[in-house]
Amino acid sequence: MARCDWVNSDPLYINYHDHEWGVPEYDDQKLFELLLLEGAQAGLSWYTVLKKRDNYRRLFDHFDPKKIAAYDEEKVQSLLKDSGIIRNKLKVRAAITNAKRYFSIEEEYGNFSNYIWSFVDGKPIVNHWQAMNEVPVTTEISDRMSKSLKKKGFKFVGPTICYAFMQASGMVHDHLTTCICYKKDLV
Repeated sequence: MARCDWVNSDPLYINYHDHEWGVPEYDDQKLFELLLLEGAQAGLSWYTVLKKRDNYRRLFDHFDPKKIAAYDEEKVQSLLKDSGIIRNKLKVRAAITNAKRYFSIEEEYGNFSNYIWSFVDGKPIVNHWQAMNEVPVTTEISDRMSKSLKKKGFKFVGPTICYAFMQASGMVHDHLTTCICYKKDLV
C-alpha cells in the first residue's frame, strides 16, 4: 500500500498518517495541542515529537490551556527535567505564553477553532501533489496565520510551523495523489 513518502515503517507513524494527519480537526483543545506540538517539533522531526506525544499529554495536562496558563516556575523546572519531552526552555515557556494568549482569541472569535479555520474560510484546501518535492513548506496563508498569531503574542508559530500545523489539522489536504489516504480523506 502506497503512503506519503515521509512515513516510516513504525506502526505508530503509520497509524498517525492513516488516521490523524490531514483529517479536519475542529476541536479547540485538540487544535491547541497540535499547535503546541508543532512548535515543539521546530528543528526536529515530527517522528521525534510523535514518540513523545503521550508524555506531552500527561505532563501538559492534556493541553488544557487554562491549566497550562497557570504554570509557575516550579512547574517549568519540573518539565525541563523530564526526558519524556523535548527539554527546550524556550519551547516550554512558549507553550505557557501561548496558553495565556489562547483566551484572547477565544474571547474575540468565540472559540479557537473559528479563528484557526478562518484562514481557509472554514473548509480544507485540497491539493493534488504527485511528489513530495511539490509540497510547499510555507504558503501565503501560513504566512498570514503566522503574522496574526505573532501579533497576538504567540511564540514558535513561524510560517513553516503554521503550514505543518495546517497539514496536521486537515486545513490543507496534502496527501500525495498516490497515497492510500488521498481519496479516502476526500469523501
